[in-house]
Amino acid sequence: MSNPAQNAEKEHIAPIASELGLSPASVSAVSRLLTDGNTVPFIARYRKEATNGLDEVQIRSIKERQAYLVALDERRSTIADAIEEQGKLTEELKSRILACTTKTALEDLYLPFKKNRRTKGMKAKQRGLGPLADLILSQAAAPAPGKAAAQFVNSEQGVPSVEAALEGACHIVAEKFAEDAQLRGLVRKFYLATGFVQTTAVPDKTNKRTKFEQYYEFREPLTHIPSHRFLAALRGRREGVLRLKIFVEEEKLLKSIFYNIRIVPSSPFSSHLELAVRDAFKRLLAPSIENEVRKETKDRCDCEAVEVFADNLRNLLLSAPLGQKPVLGIDPGIRTGCKCVALEGTGRLLEHDTIYPVGSQAKVADAELRLAEMIRRHQPFAIAVGNGTGGREAESFCSKLLADAGIEGIAIVSVNESGASIYSASDIARREFPDLDLTVRGAVSIGRRLQDPLAELVKLDPKSIGVGQYQHDVNQTLLQSALDDVVESCVNHVGVELNTASASLLSYVAGIGPNLASKIVSHRDKTGAFPTRNALLKVPGLGPRTFEQAAGFLRVRRSKQPLDASAVHPERYALVEQMARDNGVSVSDLVGNEKLVGKISIKRYINEDVGEPTLRDIVGELKKPGRDPRDTFDPPKFRKDVVNVEDLETGMMLEGVVTNVTAFGAFVDIGVHQDGLIHISQLADRFVRDPHEVVQVGQKLVVRVLDVDVERRRIALSTRQGSEKNPPTPKKPQPQPQNASQKRKGGKKKFTHNPLNKLKDG
Repeated sequence: MSNPAQNAEKEHIAPIASELGLSPASVSAVSRLLTDGNTVPFIARYRKEATNGLDEVQIRSIKERQAYLVALDERRSTIADAIEEQGKLTEELKSRILACTTKTALEDLYLPFKKNRRTKGMKAKQRGLGPLADLILSQAAAPAPGKAAAQFVNSEQGVPSVEAALEGACHIVAEKFAEDAQLRGLVRKFYLATGFVQTTAVPDKTNKRTKFEQYYEFREPLTHIPSHRFLAALRGRREGVLRLKIFVEEEKLLKSIFYNIRIVPSSPFSSHLELAVRDAFKRLLAPSIENEVRKETKDRCDCEAVEVFADNLRNLLLSAPLGQKPVLGIDPGIRTGCKCVALEGTGRLLEHDTIYPVGSQAKVADAELRLAEMIRRHQPFAIAVGNGTGGREAESFCSKLLADAGIEGIAIVSVNESGASIYSASDIARREFPDLDLTVRGAVSIGRRLQDPLAELVKLDPKSIGVGQYQHDVNQTLLQSALDDVVESCVNHVGVELNTASASLLSYVAGIGPNLASKIVSHRDKTGAFPTRNALLKVPGLGPRTFEQAAGFLRVRRSKQPLDASAVHPERYALVEQMARDNGVSVSDLVGNEKLVGKISIKRYINEDVGEPTLRDIVGELKKPGRDPRDTFDPPKFRKDVVNVEDLETGMMLEGVVTNVTAFGAFVDIGVHQDGLIHISQLADRFVRDPHEVVQVGQKLVVRVLDVDVERRRIALSTRQGSEKNPPTPKKPQPQPQNASQKRKGGKKKFTHNPLNKLKDG
């Protein structure tokens, strides 16, 4: 017997393929693999033949669309059942429900059947005014409105006069219009196509300085407003500084509504119908649709902001690592002193101390002596200094110390310490270093970030790393899901050393998760290092299915099986052994031998199970097994004579590192404790639509100082090489006229009709 859920998923393949521009066969394969419990990284890396080489982004898009359509099916079924219980589910309505492709359209259809609170229209119906409302709607050749309404006057029913009867009937008509799906769709489209966002300051804030000053008198088309401006305006509204409204040309919209419902001027009820339509729009439709459009715009801006955050996070996580080299980590401090830690190449803490490089001569001399002794004892390859308060002073102190002591070859690197204090107080840090002070844990994190940014930053909630825009204002479920996807993607892209990885890092390996990661670390602590990948199967709770998903992303460097240190999946070991035999060598001799591997004929090994994409990946791994895909580490060089904002001068050329990319530009650390901003207009000598086109987090840049506001701690920078004139800005597209299909076709007007039918017929 077929599974209804699986049948529904099959029905979604064609629309998903069409929407995403992918082949139905690829979408079907991804859907099947996901249903079978495979992870996205595993499918993208090890099932290329099945998906025709789809990447992670495409696979996640299929997964998201499939989830949306399944949820839409469930909601469609719920709504149909609810209407059927009321005995109002006609075949026409059922067809319209089945034809809905969005949740918004579905909810519009359901609106008239919801059990609402007692509205004016409902009260009027209870007073027997429904037939009078039908007369108004049909615009029938009835007696004068006064005569027709007189029949419904009944003081006992709460209709004391003709005017009260007509008013009640108009309320019924207004609610019919406000609940009509086609009319709601027309109004929504008009808002989205022609609406403006307008913000003003609340009266008592008009003359006050706030961070929202630029929005005190602000107006921008809804179709053009970028995510950062809309989210900033919403924040100002939420904080009680701004008023925000989405407005349209109401008379123009009403004219469009009248045109579509065909108000008949000669009808005695035309004025009442027009009055009801205006009431429906002003009292019911406009507030409701404005809220919907504001939410829809917020959702769009959330997606854009989350995408910016995700791009920044990906670039930060994939920053070049120093590698497994000994490091000295320093968490700088002036009053509380600098916390210094010595770390092994694996990140293991060897020693920690606190020095005071600022203060009395005796304190400084003592700091020099103790730091010099720590350097001599542990011979670090580099010194990692946090870029917070006192960071440049600590760097200068270290540089002078090394020069005075005649020590050469030790790099001093400024490390972004965003989130280090949060890590220090976290449960993860307490488990790692239960007996250490918080500030010492921070120094360890700074040192480890230099050794391997990815391994250390996965211990943090991505939102605390500080590479987003308005991350606290966007949909937190959407944000968390996107960031988790980025971390998972980065971890599996780089690969994880099984015998040194923390539980935090292991938890992001495909198929593992937090609970199993803890079990792996616990098993490793009890029994020692894993000798091979296969030894993972001895971990309680880790079965063949999980092993299949995770094994290819784990590395065991000293395994007796040389392929365990590569990205070759264990399911392909036999294939590699065959390749080695065919070349008359052992697997050990084949792995890493580029000349020998280059002779392998890929086509010779293609079969029903293995295709060219997988074979190319295998050959690439055999040439450079376990190669780290990240760039080689190269530290930035800050000017030693520029350590504070006050040292900056207009026109200075400085080297810096991009710390954050937003929709309006990029922030750059130039070594003065305050990031400078390269506005989007100053990023290149050409027009730049999206800053991510030209810069990314972690990128080194040479910048020119445009302006320095010492009082407000603001630095304007530029990377433009040409003239000082701003690049030309393209004209914004003008709002498009209403679709020609909305124009009424010719033909005789019928005198008695329901104007809602015109909208329902589309």
